[in-house]
Amino acid sequence: MGSCENGVMHGDMKPMDPEEFRDCGYKMVDFIADYYKNIDKFPVCSQVKPGYLKILLPDKAPEDPETLEDVLADVQRKIIPGVTHWQSPKFFSFFSSNSSTAGILGEMLSAGLNVIGFSWITSPASTELETIVLDWLGKLLGLPQVFLSGGEGGGVIQGTASEAVLVTLLAARTKALKRIGAQSLSKLVVYASNQTHSALLKACLIAGICAENFRVLTAEATTNYALDPIVVSKAVAEDVAAGLVPLFLCGTVGTTSSTATDPLSELGEIAKDHGMWFHVDAAYAGSACICPEYQHYLCGVEKADSFNMNAHKWFLTNFDCSALWVKDSSALVDALSTNPEFLKNKVSEAKLVSDYKDWQIPLGRRFRSLKLWMVLRLYGASGLRKYIRNHIKLAEHFENLVHADSRFEIMVPRTFALVCFRLKPFDGDQDNGYALNSSLLEAVNASGEMYFSHTVLSGVYVLRLAIGAPLTEQIHVDGAWKVIQEHATRIQCH
Repeated sequence: MGSCENGVMHGDMKPMDPEEFRDCGYKMVDFIADYYKNIDKFPVCSQVKPGYLKILLPDKAPEDPETLEDVLADVQRKIIPGVTHWQSPKFFSFFSSNSSTAGILGEMLSAGLNVIGFSWITSPASTELETIVLDWLGKLLGLPQVFLSGGEGGGVIQGTASEAVLVTLLAARTKALKRIGAQSLSKLVVYASNQTHSALLKACLIAGICAENFRVLTAEATTNYALDPIVVSKAVAEDVAAGLVPLFLCGTVGTTSSTATDPLSELGEIAKDHGMWFHVDAAYAGSACICPEYQHYLCGVEKADSFNMNAHKWFLTNFDCSALWVKDSSALVDALSTNPEFLKNKVSEAKLVSDYKDWQIPLGRRFRSLKLWMVLRLYGASGLRKYIRNHIKLAEHFENLVHADSRFEIMVPRTFALVCFRLKPFDGDQDNGYALNSSLLEAVNASGEMYFSHTVLSGVYVLRLAIGAPLTEQIHVDGAWKVIQEHATRIQCH
């Protein structure tokens, strides 16, 4: 492309011309800023039907260049209607996927430099900054020194918590099979609760763990859906007696359904007694643990082999940025390292550096630490703590609103910024409020006025309202509750 006068690309094609980028970049920043300025005016959940976009776009790529204005106009008219607005202040579904000025700027810088930092030599700053910022974050969380760089452990940025649990499971599998022989793969057993994220099941499928050797242990309402160590010990003892080999135990700090927190210390002892890898998934609630008043939920993390939290969930860092720490990085390297001739270099061969390609599934990797570095520097630990505490305060406010309406009930105690509740069923309701609450959820989300989600706990359909979007304020929480109440009244009148 040549120059970008009035958004028209003309002249000889120069894919990266600094002045053209400056001109077009201003236009793109304006477009994104306007989107955020008006984001609360859009229906939160997209209202389009499947296949809508194929009708609106040509069936082949353009032969000749088009203007940036035309492309952005198509984004506004054709793409935005098909977007569910995760950054809307009225988005209360799943868990949030945070963005911020600092996060976007870091993402821009990463895209601009566009390095593929799979090994230290391919871009030393990419590797070294990642090591440094994960040490920073680990210290904010109060992680033991063994998880930080300078010893056998350290941190690495994965794309998602799903990747983090997969690489740790592969490391555990490789370590175990070296000890007992590759022929024993079918004997390896993985343990988790029925509240553990489904990513672990997928990891087992990829790692070749037999489906019948994936133990899903029931977490009960009596423990607020935390995994009971007694249940774990019993399952492990039965497997050992049957000649199986306990391999991997996953504990969670902040489950997806209800933000339950497993007893890490007791689970860690069980794992140690049976030579299992103990992984802690704090993808959601890990962010809250930079606040001293929530760090007790990490008591026992020193007994874990690996710990993971998603900075892209509740830490103002744009997707994707999932932080994983391990006590022994060599376990990852042993399981994941390949070293073809064309990647060999003196510093790597001398083991003077970490090559993060050996800590992950893919070879290539982006300069993701830039955005986490920008977030930590531009907001500071104090700003991030204030941000998280505000969301928890708003969740407490919503919880109080639910308590004040006798038609509703809280289903599990609130711990962080998720409220689990439901509309009480009528006397004689055949499905204990399942259809009632499902209808309420569908009606509210179809209105476009807000977006929230559900789960099922002990067979009961439960509504989930998760506060975590960067723009959410009390006015949005109050508005969401009003919408829920109004739709509940309409449903009850029928």
